[in-house]
Amino acid sequence: MLGSLTFLGAARNVTGSCYLLETGGTRVLVDCGLFQERKYQDRNWQPFPFDPSSISAVFLTHAHLDHCGLLPRLVRDGFKGKIHCTQATADIAQIILLDAGHLQEEDAAYKAKRHRREGRRGPFPEIPLYTVADAKRVGPHFSPVDYHKCAGIGEHIEGCYAEAGHVLGSATIAVGIRHESGHHKVVFSGDIGERDRPIINDPAVVDEARYVVMESTYGDRDRDEHGSIDIQKQLRDCINRTVSAGGNVVIPSFALERSQELLYHLNELFLRKEIPPLPVFYDSPMAISITEVFTRHAEYFDKEMMQRLRQGNSFFTFKNLRRVDTTGESKAIKDVKESSIIIAGSGMLTGGRIKHHVVNNVGRPENTILFIGYQAEGTPGRILLDGASEFRLLGKVHEVKAHIEKIDGFSAHAGRDGLLTWLSGIRIQPRSIFLTHGEENAVLRFAEVLAEKTGWNIKVPRYRETIRLA
Repeated sequence: MLGSLTFLGAARNVTGSCYLLETGGTRVLVDCGLFQERKYQDRNWQPFPFDPSSISAVFLTHAHLDHCGLLPRLVRDGFKGKIHCTQATADIAQIILLDAGHLQEEDAAYKAKRHRREGRRGPFPEIPLYTVADAKRVGPHFSPVDYHKCAGIGEHIEGCYAEAGHVLGSATIAVGIRHESGHHKVVFSGDIGERDRPIINDPAVVDEARYVVMESTYGDRDRDEHGSIDIQKQLRDCINRTVSAGGNVVIPSFALERSQELLYHLNELFLRKEIPPLPVFYDSPMAISITEVFTRHAEYFDKEMMQRLRQGNSFFTFKNLRRVDTTGESKAIKDVKESSIIIAGSGMLTGGRIKHHVVNNVGRPENTILFIGYQAEGTPGRILLDGASEFRLLGKVHEVKAHIEKIDGFSAHAGRDGLLTWLSGIRIQPRSIFLTHGEENAVLRFAEVLAEKTGWNIKVPRYRETIRLA
């Protein structure tokens, strides 16, 4: 046997990516992510089903919370090894984890305060999942790996990194296992991006794999193929209609990639004067910090973006873009009389300043709440998108009168055709394809399509299922 692979997250659900690979007496994790669906959030608090001190290393695909968000717990509970990832992922993950620690502390304090205000009997033992101090301890463990390079772990394992085309620094990781029968690859796709997206390069082709662990978020559907022009048209129409009604456009946005891509498209629309020069409040200190990481890592940009930068045209700043740093500045936005665009995190309304902006705007019919990213089942964002007439946020129930819209073209995930294209590069039939990182029905539908098209052995593992690798 080569070893075993245990699926500790993103198994018949979207978030919580975490895989335990054991071979030759060595144990490594691929990702260590946070569960974000409401019905699975209790899993974040459960003890790890392994001793963290027994893990030799972590191979991290990218810096989204559902892939890196439990690293502070892992380190706090005894992990001593290195976390291998690209330099951009290391820089961004540190920002995201510090922010997550702050939000965990803030939410715990807010819940205790609310419970006291509601007259509930104490004591109030709300504690954060982890703290800012826990998040800071992760930083020294990061060990950067360039694309097309490998990180060796002991005598039996190496992780080789290639571009995934999902977000800045994201990687597909081919874990090579040295065995008496030869050298075998277990490929972890990470999140696979769409081709021809702005800013970053396309996903790299994988040509060989013994086993493949593959994301399938949009495996049950094809994505819009019209590209950025269609995105900009939808964005333009939404903004102009809302401004004509005298309202605000409130955009929950993920701090990594989605916010930067949104700025790119807004800048294009302003340059072409297709939308009025209304103020754009960039109310996410984390997104601002990540945008600064983008400016330091132009080596990850695609050729088109590099050409734009050489011409002096950057989407990172434009005349009416207003950075919002302090809480006081954020609160003052509600007093602005003119129509505006408000960008804040988190993208699924699960935390951060966006909650307050939505509460301040969702009750007015002239406003628009515009979603530009995936909304996991059970999150406040998903509840709004599913057409709720009222919903609960910040401890209160709010009536929904604003327009609720979504632009699908922003997603950094490949659709079914893109996933099939990514797989088509593999020359020799893998022993098994494991489909993860998708809602159960979507994954099962994609498994049927994939089995029919390829004739390969397709598996949809369950949470905490262990597979023996032959």
